[in-house]
Amino acid sequence: MSEENKDLEKKRKAKRVNNQQGGRGQGGRFATLEKPKDFSGSVRRLAGYLKPYRVRMAIVIFMAIGATIFTVISPIIIGQITTSLYNSITTNTPIDFNFIKNTIFLLIGIYLVAASFSYLQQFLMASVSQRLGYDLRKQANDKIHKLPLKYFDSKTVGEILSRVTNDIDTIISTMQQSVTQLITSALTFIGIFVMMLIISPTLTLITLVTIPLSILITRNIAKRSQVYFSKQANALGELNGHVEETYTGHVTVKAYSRENQFIEEFNEINDRLYSHAWKAQFVSGIIMPLMSLVNNIGYVFVAVVGGIFVLRGNITIGSVQAFMQYTRQFTQPIVQTAEIINILQSTVASAERVFELLDEDEEYDESNKVLKLERPRGEVEFKNVTFGYTKEKPLIKDMNLYASPGETVAIVGPTGAGKTTIVNLLMRFYEIDDGEILIDGVNTKDLKREDVRKLFGMVLQDTWLFNGTIKENIAYGKENATDEEIMKAAKLAQADHFIRTLPKGYDTVLNEEASNISQGQKQLLTIARAILANPTILILDEATSSVDTRTEILIQKGMDVLMKGRTSFVIAHRLSTIKNADMILVMNNGQIIEQGTHEELMKLNGFYADLYNSQFAA
Repeated sequence: MSEENKDLEKKRKAKRVNNQQGGRGQGGRFATLEKPKDFSGSVRRLAGYLKPYRVRMAIVIFMAIGATIFTVISPIIIGQITTSLYNSITTNTPIDFNFIKNTIFLLIGIYLVAASFSYLQQFLMASVSQRLGYDLRKQANDKIHKLPLKYFDSKTVGEILSRVTNDIDTIISTMQQSVTQLITSALTFIGIFVMMLIISPTLTLITLVTIPLSILITRNIAKRSQVYFSKQANALGELNGHVEETYTGHVTVKAYSRENQFIEEFNEINDRLYSHAWKAQFVSGIIMPLMSLVNNIGYVFVAVVGGIFVLRGNITIGSVQAFMQYTRQFTQPIVQTAEIINILQSTVASAERVFELLDEDEEYDESNKVLKLERPRGEVEFKNVTFGYTKEKPLIKDMNLYASPGETVAIVGPTGAGKTTIVNLLMRFYEIDDGEILIDGVNTKDLKREDVRKLFGMVLQDTWLFNGTIKENIAYGKENATDEEIMKAAKLAQADHFIRTLPKGYDTVLNEEASNISQGQKQLLTIARAILANPTILILDEATSSVDTRTEILIQKGMDVLMKGRTSFVIAHRLSTIKNADMILVMNNGQIIEQGTHEELMKLNGFYADLYNSQFAA
């Protein structure tokens, strides 16, 4: 395998690992795999979010107690009917239909009340869980807007989205379903146990003998099944990664005729997924049959001993019938509680991931800063600026540059030279380690971030348009922009003509990727947006690198209008586009190694001249 193919394979494997990690916590059985780091601490913190709803939670618990009480006493009442019939037959007396009728109506009433309590319990719990989800999403959204750019550079988009969507959905689902089920299961277990003791301590003791065996079976099988579920989740994540990379890169796959290789890989992963999945389902599926076996053994002993007690007159036949119903129900809360605890483990792990996002360091508060540039001119100066994305490896050291108002400064250099870093520092996306960045003689650290960023307009290589009309996308550059202002900006950006050729003109709706217009047309819209914003300083980052020459000329006309009278920083790989810049900065390894006009730099016959000549070499 060549080095290039090895690198490709490493990237593909890394992507699949990322998909595997992102694939967990989706709910269901896979959710049981992720374990929380601090279970009790996270539970306490999560419980803190329920404090505003403690009255509702108290009502939920009250409703659960009520529903459980009415459900638990019903077997005793049914047993009274059985006892009445048995006594009538054995004593050859008339059946007391009036008693049976009244008891049946009583049972119907009990079931209706129990159902009402359960309904209200679910209704209140749904409102609490959805409000909790609303609060968490709002906090997460607010937090994202306060995080520095370096956080987003260190995390994948999928990971951040997973915390805001999947993890919060897991918490909501658990709160709505599992918490109420846990409360009901615990109360049901206690209620059934109390009723069994009331009926017969001896029969209760016989039933309790089966409990350790039930717990042992559940725990051991759950451990075995979890191994297979873990392998199933990993295989599923790998399959998702494989499908994603195959279909997102299907053009490349076809171009290199690698379809058979991807099909073979898919089949291999799919076979493993099938193998792990059926084992997981089979092993977990035998829990209930084995539990039923244990319960039936206990059921037989209860029936035999209960029958002996009835013959001796120690207990009524109706009580035995009720006890046998309780025996059937006794282990069910145990199994449910074991499953819920597993789900809670995953839910707390999801909560920890959300809390990690909420606990990230924010950009420091600048509400106390009142200084503003009332009439910005666009003078920019770097004074001995030092910066590194990590403290150990500074990228820029003691940089100095000056741009007069209205001047066009071009920044060129190889990949990784630090061109985009200058933009990040100008916009205060990152804070410098040392030195000063001045705008109109004012240190940008003395201004609020939003006030600094309002001075800038950006046109980037990667256009960003949202799902909405063309008019709305252009208007994004200015609040409360009028239709006249929007159209004027579009005309200046050379975009008005193509917009009017569309079926609905300015009201044409762009889809999420704006795939219904070309790349060049997208770029013209972003230029129109920047014109509408009327910024003091412009940043143009590779704005024409992904379009054809004819479209580049059209875009260049729009940018010329946009740049007129404004301080502009232009990052470009096509050096022919920045020949007329007032000053060209040549960067390499975070340092400005040459600066001057195009003619001056060509005369130096240095790094810039080599770069320029290499683009036109035969």
